[in-house]
Amino acid sequence: MDGVKIISTYLLVHGAWHSGRAWDRVVPLLERAGHQVFAPSLTGYGDKAHLLSPDVGLDTHAADVVDLITEHDLTDVVLVGHSYAGLVISSAANRVPDRIAELVYLDAMVPEHGETAADIMPITHTLIDQALKSDSGWRVPPLPELPPPAGHFGVTDPADLAWLHTMLSDQSVLSLQQPVHLDNPATTRIPRTHIHCTVGKVDGINRRPVPTTQPNGTPAQIWELHTGHDCMITTPTELADLLLKLG
Repeated sequence: MDGVKIISTYLLVHGAWHSGRAWDRVVPLLERAGHQVFAPSLTGYGDKAHLLSPDVGLDTHAADVVDLITEHDLTDVVLVGHSYAGLVISSAANRVPDRIAELVYLDAMVPEHGETAADIMPITHTLIDQALKSDSGWRVPPLPELPPPAGHFGVTDPADLAWLHTMLSDQSVLSLQQPVHLDNPATTRIPRTHIHCTVGKVDGINRRPVPTTQPNGTPAQIWELHTGHDCMITTPTELADLLLKLG
């Protein structure tokens, strides 16, 4: 990165069961355009999988993001949350809204203040019940692989599936039970972009409609990618091209 002008900072937040490695194909594309990029693994995933415990929840993951932002004194951050991480980036932005330039909900849950994952996606109640009744009492294993086009999180290519499976791990049920904090009025001023993946819809997992007007009063910005849920794995170039429009 020496000698390259940093135009924007992207902070890419992975979804449930994944790790920061999910962004490995996207990060170099953004960096090549001169941007600073962070793609951490949240507590309990990837290189931090050993930290998973019943006490790890949504608040833990929001703190992970906020701590990274403040530790590196980041400003004008394009904060991208995939899937479950729509909740994470919402709560994180609520704590440091002055440091966030854009919120990007990447095929993500989009919450209101006080909502949990189960409020947004009722099928999550089943995952919570199963975890509470399991031997551990708190572990939520990854969703099962389905026939194409759904595949495993929208991934169907054998090589991509093999790579995906190296990064999947359990999550704590508390992640699905804790509510999002979105009570800071300054958070409503942050522009939002929604990116929807349109292939491989799974029964029972329904996307909440995006209001035509953003919380800041501007028209909603919604883009689509013709691919499955894990678009950072299946269409990294197309995803990076969209994100670069925001930089």
